[in-house]
Amino acid sequence: MKQANFDVTALGELLIDFTQDGLSNQGNPRFEANPGGAPYNVLAMLRKLGKRCAFLGKVGQDGFGRQLAQVVREAGIDTRALRFDPEIPTTLAIVQTLPGGDRDFSFYRKPGADLRLSAEELDEDLLQDCKIFHFGTLSLTGEPCRGATQKAVALAREAGALISFDPNLRPPLWDSQEEARAQIAWGLGQCDILKIADNELLFMTGTDDFAEGAAMLQRQYPTIPLLNVTAGAAGSHAFY
Repeated sequence: MKQANFDVTALGELLIDFTQDGLSNQGNPRFEANPGGAPYNVLAMLRKLGKRCAFLGKVGQDGFGRQLAQVVREAGIDTRALRFDPEIPTTLAIVQTLPGGDRDFSFYRKPGADLRLSAEELDEDLLQDCKIFHFGTLSLTGEPCRGATQKAVALAREAGALISFDPNLRPPLWDSQEEARAQIAWGLGQCDILKIADNELLFMTGTDDFAEGAAMLQRQYPTIPLLNVTAGAAGSHAFY
């Protein structure tokens, strides 16, 4: 693996997850403002494992944005490439936990600051100084962030980084299933490491059999040497 100052650099959404935390004294649902965003969550866990990490993304120049920036810094993640939007607020998500551990999301993101990251705002030096570059599809749901993501993948790959991809399908954020499927397919065509959930495997292959679906993806995308299928409370499966 290439020599670099950062083990993993990730690009994508950094947002507030409002998760239900019991009921108020009046019996109304009470929600807690938690830092969230799949790419950030990946880095936060990697930092707990002692890895050197950096984040590229955008939040609003508001209270939630400042809260998130502080949390990322406190986690020990490099924030030199975190941008602040003076006009568009930080993205918010309402998260409800379903039986079995899966979650249901409702987003306040039309637009949200994370979607406003542009290619011109990327820290190119940072992208060329990581061993692994990680991204998901929420940054592919619209412009200008889609173009920024595509450029970031190209720069990281050109510099010799491994590319890690998480489809992270959130249907409410897409204009159509066809567009979501096309952008996930683009990500599959870029990555060396794939983390795909059981529902996303079904969405892309039409089968809920993990081994069969993984084999279909490996035939279609032979450049993916490591494919991980996650199944919520049922654990995960690795194909390599």
